[in-house]
Amino acid sequence: MERLLESYRALAPTATIRLAKPTSNLFRSRADADARGLDTSGLTQVIAVDPLTRTADVAGMCTYEDLVAATLPHGLAPLVVPQLKTITLGGAVTGLGIESTSFRSGLPHESVLEMDILTGSGDIVTASATEHADLFRAFPNSYGTLGYAVRLRIELEPVKPFVALTHLRFHSLTDLVATMHRIVESGSLHDVNVDYLDGVVFSADESYLCVGVQTAQSGPVSDYTGRQIYYRSIQHDDEAKHDRLTIHDYLWRWDTDWFWCSEAFGAQHPLVRRLWPRRLRRSSSYWKLMRVERRFELGNRLEKLKGRPPRERVIQDVEVPIERCVDFLHWFQANVPIAPIWLCPLRLRDDEGWPLYPLRPQQSYVNVGFWSTVPIGATDGETNRRIERKVGESDGHKSLYSDSYYSREEFDRLYGGDAYRAAKVKYDPDSRLLDLYAKAVQRR
Repeated sequence: MERLLESYRALAPTATIRLAKPTSNLFRSRADADARGLDTSGLTQVIAVDPLTRTADVAGMCTYEDLVAATLPHGLAPLVVPQLKTITLGGAVTGLGIESTSFRSGLPHESVLEMDILTGSGDIVTASATEHADLFRAFPNSYGTLGYAVRLRIELEPVKPFVALTHLRFHSLTDLVATMHRIVESGSLHDVNVDYLDGVVFSADESYLCVGVQTAQSGPVSDYTGRQIYYRSIQHDDEAKHDRLTIHDYLWRWDTDWFWCSEAFGAQHPLVRRLWPRRLRRSSSYWKLMRVERRFELGNRLEKLKGRPPRERVIQDVEVPIERCVDFLHWFQANVPIAPIWLCPLRLRDDEGWPLYPLRPQQSYVNVGFWSTVPIGATDGETNRRIERKVGESDGHKSLYSDSYYSREEFDRLYGGDAYRAAKVKYDPDSRLLDLYAKAVQRR
């Protein structure tokens, strides 16, 4: 923590504050990405795991990969483990994270008991539901514009060594979402409690729910860190397909191939896969390659050589009420040429809600994730803008980790503008941290 504070004091009084991070899971471009940032090198560890209270004290820049490595030996895991290994706990809380436990455990910030936050004024305050509660509730979805989490105390839950998976095939999106809704409401399928739930849409007539149940029963397990590819294993011709993974491999099942995005780098081609070192088959490797591609615009240069126009990046996660999910998916498939699509149901644990991402308590939502490019339109961000409008018409919300195009007025309405400004004035009175709209939409 001292290194962090020293780097803060070393900045000029008017300098904008950022974190110096070796990795990022944001997909927004920004003009000053190489600006000097705060030293976070001392904030990467798990401070303590308490098996009796089922809690962990964790430094804000600790990755979920390191956090899970520290908790699994105790038979424990965070309530929500986002899909990618290099996502940090502080990043998932100040941004948003989600995974297949979110239908029963909500979002990562909902399992935070307290956190120490470095505010824009240079103070470290402890925020909880009872202490600095305004900052505690405004922090999620503030993306570092109200402060940075230095230490977080989070809840953990018991986990068993294995996950038994059932991949249910559907020929109708209506049937898939109806089954998903029943599982979310009851917490079970065929009277068996469900621990994990997500889904993949390959086309209008081929989609799957992936239902996971923890088990201590030993037996053969699959390995999708080598030549086999997890998302391809989901596809089958029967009503159901069964699989088993260790709990460790289940939590990181999407990381090896960055869901399915590794295909863009050739990593799914059998020959390339044999030559690609196993240790580099992970999302962080693909992200670095994508950063190089974006810097030199390699994709658009290749499109130009083929006589085609540039492509628009459409990398988004949106939440729509489960009752509106089928309509949104049909619209998406008719208007946006991207597949597969990831589905992840969620429901807040908290009855009060969180002002900067105001999902309704007691309402079930479906996170719809899609990550690719489309032919560029007549205007900047045309497809992304259409998606934003459709999400709004669907009474949904869009995550802010990627490109956004909202007006200031619309942004304030959707993302708790009044609550944000009140917290901003109190905890960053000199505006040392960026404004959320400037960071998320104006891409500063």
